[in-house]
Amino acid sequence: MGTFRKQVDRRQGLLLPPSPSDWLPENHLAWFIIDAVEQLDIGTLLDSYRMCGRGEQAYPPRTMLALLIYAYATGTFASRKIAAQVDDSVAFRVIAAGLRPNHRTIARFREAHLDEFHRLFVQVVQLAQEAGLVKMGTVAIDGSKVKANASKHKAMSYDRMLFEEQKLRTEIRKLTQAARDQDRLDDNAFGPDCRGDELPEELGRRKTRLATIQAAKKRLEERKAAEAVAKQAAEAKDAGKEQPKAERVLPAPRDQENFTDTDSRIMPVAGRAFEQSYNAQIAVDAKDQMIVAATVCQTAGDYGQLVPVLDAACSNTATKPRYVLADAGYKVERDLCTIEDRGIDAYVAIGREGKSTRHVSAKSPHTRAMQRKLATKRGRARYRRRKAIVEPVFGWVKRVLGFRAFSLRGLRKVAGEWSLVCLALNLRRMSTKGVAW
Repeated sequence: MGTFRKQVDRRQGLLLPPSPSDWLPENHLAWFIIDAVEQLDIGTLLDSYRMCGRGEQAYPPRTMLALLIYAYATGTFASRKIAAQVDDSVAFRVIAAGLRPNHRTIARFREAHLDEFHRLFVQVVQLAQEAGLVKMGTVAIDGSKVKANASKHKAMSYDRMLFEEQKLRTEIRKLTQAARDQDRLDDNAFGPDCRGDELPEELGRRKTRLATIQAAKKRLEERKAAEAVAKQAAEAKDAGKEQPKAERVLPAPRDQENFTDTDSRIMPVAGRAFEQSYNAQIAVDAKDQMIVAATVCQTAGDYGQLVPVLDAACSNTATKPRYVLADAGYKVERDLCTIEDRGIDAYVAIGREGKSTRHVSAKSPHTRAMQRKLATKRGRARYRRRKAIVEPVFGWVKRVLGFRAFSLRGLRKVAGEWSLVCLALNLRRMSTKGVAW
């Protein structure tokens, strides 16, 4: 019979208490994130806590922040799963430092500091810049659809809203008349002093549904009107004309509004499917593929997002890049003009890769110039780097971290969570690169 290593009795008590530093290797990601959080300025976050001593004491903010960042960096996003990991995982237990916050505490901490996550993301970008991982020589920009915390089956098109509104009005009118008729019968049968004036339960449900549909219909009309005004203003600006007087614009029959997350939009995703989603945007520095800007928009396409994402990258790093790479979704004449005026050498595709590019009008001189630039050998070689810079980062987010859907609802909350995801990925990337604090 073979011989085996001697093992101890699992129920045997230890003579000396174990040290948490013995539980994890020195190069573990948990230690790196603990040290990184110690370097961050969280003064604004601390100011949100009350100074008086009344009530239960709060959990240490740095501990909660390190716990949340490590959870996102290792693919754990639900607050209940994070709380369970504090009991089950050695790394989570080391970060929690003997504390055991429940899932409600974790969820409240995350939601209370969504705006702060963007400032912390900027600090991490600046730390990476000081460590030499961000050079802002070449920046690639791209967007990807991330599923919203909403079902597409909880949405309704504008023409369906009109139909359902009229249908419910008719049903409510009939039910109300039936209730009045029943009241008269009850008065005749039982006397006028007996109760018989309650509305049917079915009528209450229909009234609530009607109010919900009317509110969604109003939001959709206001949104489409605002989009029409913005489009008219942009067209007038490009043509050098005065903005025309705004006219009332109704939504198209197939325009939709979601009842669960009103800020999300129905967007095409891979496999010719459609989902309630947000369009997550990033700018990635070419040197070590660090994310230098992270924003979220509600449009299915990337149209008009080039300058805002580039502005965010420049603001976060206090440096403007030498080269900017982006695919055909970002091709907008006024954006190309803006970038050229700033002295940045941009390489933005004019058409889809592998497809013949149609003739560009003389009214778009910057687009024509970009077409000529990308036709050169140097232009093609520089633009070819875009895929290798930015697209792997989305692969890490969705495959390595497993982040495929937002946990929160509403544009502001989703933007905060996206900053947290990119912050966690950057710290994980810095740990891999061997950054020392």
